[in-house]
Amino acid sequence: MDGRVECPNREINLRDCPCTYPCDIKGICCECLRNHIAHNELPACFFPPEVERTYDRSIRRFVSLHK
Repeated sequence: MDGRVECPNREINLRDCPCTYPCDIKGICCECLRNHIAHNELPACFFPPEVERTYDRSIRRFVSLHK
């Protein structure tokens, strides 16, 4: 194990996760959120599918969608 705590909701989270980027924290929402915030981004679930597919998960992009 790589130091991460197992998520008891991972399978449920994966069913609803719209992320198309392959990564090892997919479905572990708290880790995903922490990772994206550290990079001034938001997770895929904050964006509509057509924007999520661009991988521009910046906070700037999120704000531009909600002006």
